Amino acid sequence: MRQKELRIALVCYGGVSLAVYMHGVTKELWKVTRASQAFCEGTGRLAGVEHVYRRLLQQMETQHGVRLRVMNDVIAGASAGGLNGVFLAQAIHSGQSLEPLTRLWLDRADVDVLLDPDARPGWRFAKMWALPLVGWMLRRPGNVVSESVAPETRAEVRGKLSRLIRSRWFEPPFGGLGFARLIAEALEAMKESETGPPLLPAGHPLDLFVTATDFKGHMEVLRLNSPPLVQESEHRLSIGFRAATPVQSGGQLAPVPELVFAARATASFPGAFPALQLSEIDTLAKERDIAWPTRDAFVERIMPEHARRGVADGVSLIDGSVLVNAPFADAMGVLRDRPAQREVDRRFVYIDPRPDRIGGLERGDPKPPGWFSVIFGSLSSIPREQPVRDNLDAIAAQSHERAHLGSIVAALRPEVEATVEKLFGRTLFLDRPTVKRLSSWRAKAQQAAAEQAGFAYHGYAQVKFAGVVDMLAEIICEAARGLSLPSREPIANHLFGYFAAHGLDHISDLKGGATKEAIAFFSEHDLPFRIRRLRLLARRLTQDWDGEGGDVAEEAREKAREAVYNALSLYFDRESSNCLGADFPKLAEQVFHDPAAVLAGIAERRRLAETDQLVDAMLAAAMADMPAALRRRMLLAYLGYPFYDTVTLPLLRGEGLTEFDPVKVDRISPDDARSIRAGGTQATLRGVEFYNFGAFFSRAYRENDYLWGRLHGAERMIDLMVSSLPDNATFSAEEMQAFKREAFLAILDEEEGRLCADPGLVRGIRAEVAPR
Repeated sequence: MRQKELRIALVCYGGVSLAVYMHGVTKELWKVTRASQAFCEGTGRLAGVEHVYRRLLQQMETQHGVRLRVMNDVIAGASAGGLNGVFLAQAIHSGQSLEPLTRLWLDRADVDVLLDPDARPGWRFAKMWALPLVGWMLRRPGNVVSESVAPETRAEVRGKLSRLIRSRWFEPPFGGLGFARLIAEALEAMKESETGPPLLPAGHPLDLFVTATDFKGHMEVLRLNSPPLVQESEHRLSIGFRAATPVQSGGQLAPVPELVFAARATASFPGAFPALQLSEIDTLAKERDIAWPTRDAFVERIMPEHARRGVADGVSLIDGSVLVNAPFADAMGVLRDRPAQREVDRRFVYIDPRPDRIGGLERGDPKPPGWFSVIFGSLSSIPREQPVRDNLDAIAAQSHERAHLGSIVAALRPEVEATVEKLFGRTLFLDRPTVKRLSSWRAKAQQAAAEQAGFAYHGYAQVKFAGVVDMLAEIICEAARGLSLPSREPIANHLFGYFAAHGLDHISDLKGGATKEAIAFFSEHDLPFRIRRLRLLARRLTQDWDGEGGDVAEEAREKAREAVYNALSLYFDRESSNCLGADFPKLAEQVFHDPAAVLAGIAERRRLAETDQLVDAMLAAAMADMPAALRRRMLLAYLGYPFYDTVTLPLLRGEGLTEFDPVKVDRISPDDARSIRAGGTQATLRGVEFYNFGAFFSRAYRENDYLWGRLHGAERMIDLMVSSLPDNATFSAEEMQAFKREAFLAILDEEEGRLCADPGLVRGIRAEVAPR
């Protein structure tokens, strides 16, 4: 069967109490990944909605020959979305359950729990003078409670609003340390839950980003023509985590204080929660007896400027959605070097619980905004919504470029294959490939590509050289934390000067092709070229040959793909500084004093020439058992790659193709999931009341929004999975609706015993899903 990975880069928007809805959506994504893993690995007995997802995946394989694995390996969030992103990332990395988190959301995400003990009215007659005013506000004709709150929950909402209004004024009513304790409780509850296997392949990187806002700001240096250096205040702060997926379950994505810090910072809604300072997390760690040995390293990583000046303890962080409500940029930045063991369908999926309103006003409302709405919108709602289109346009442009380059490669193929056949004559097809022959043929093909490229090779060689030097500078900078460098640029500039002084000021010679010094350099350090070559081969085996004659069986192609991806894994293992040994950071810090030793250390530890021999042996062994037609195609692609690379690499500005295809963007929102009920957010969610604080006032509201989050998540995840099928394969509308209906009913069955605040909630939705 054709094996494929649906890789999701998840972006979660802010939304205050709509965090409960987003928990429902992310929980459904978590269940889909669990079902997908169990299906692909043939393990686990699934029940409920996970069984429905597994049946859908089985149907996709049986009916269309595609074995799909769903993977969520990039998560970025702001505010309420960042809070949910932290929990989801921990569950994916560790194999822990999100079920305990549901109980905490429903039980504890309440105004009465969140109120700081010091802010609560001390007794029922506190602020006596305010009682008549509060009573009039909450009971006058047309008041917000009577207009928007269901009759059965009005008494609960009025009581909690009264206590909130009579709490301390001119200070945040909700407690910061209390909020941090709730986050820590959630992580501990997940740790104590039943644990399954991690939800990504062992060694696969998981990236998590949450945004925060540095209230006071810090100074960043800008380089201009005149004056050469200026300083500008920067308030955006991205808190990132990356970890390779462990083999065993139960591991931590990061130390608990760091995850709490990230979640608490990003969700500190202005005015509701106090700004976060490091001392709060120190207090939490002390009272819960949590060791935090990596504290200083964490602070240096996320706040390097503050750490250098020794003022990190005084930094005040507030809600990440103030400046960046949709953090696409962070997620986009980590796609370039993702390992690929199978064909990849990359998606950006963003959760927007309220796409139909802005600043508390309906978009279609003809009335001008009021005094409070203008202030609230100017300070919060409007700024945080603006970057979305810019990021989506950037993704679309990048995807268009990839599609265009794919068409260039396809157009080049006949000429490249004819050139390779002419270059090697009939030897290529009469002799069985061996390690020695493959090595010799590769060298000959690379020289021929250089010579035939003519003057164009000079530009290609310079782009290739610059890319490798930047890669080396990045690895050294990543390891040499003791140098406290703001970026890799100083190291890269130093390396360029070193290479120019040692014969690499000219990469290509006058006759065409690389100089001896350049050949030696690329042989020792050009890892990106090796990865690009095998990625092209993998693409040819997967998509480019779809529909090209039935002379090669799918089973033979799958074996060939497996050999290529196994070979790729050898190179992937050598990409980061982690493969260079525990002593490499100390060596890397000598880069300005002894760059030759650092470069020699990298070359010695990577041993790329020896790895090439292993790869040639793996490919030669695989080709020995292949049908002649498939072996011929593989050799034409493998040996022809230098011809493709000389054309495409300069167009890609040195980055090369990683995940092969254009990135697609999908949204999950109430407006996009209408199989049960039309009307979008206003027809389904209750947390939108009180400027999105509504779900904090009523458990019934939280149960409603959580359930709709699961239902909407299920509908959209089924859409996404089916959309990953090849263009000529799909399900009928009737088949799609049947799977969705089965998933909805399974979710309602799972939640019926838990969601009791509104006895008619589950019963009413069930009647809509399956009317009698």
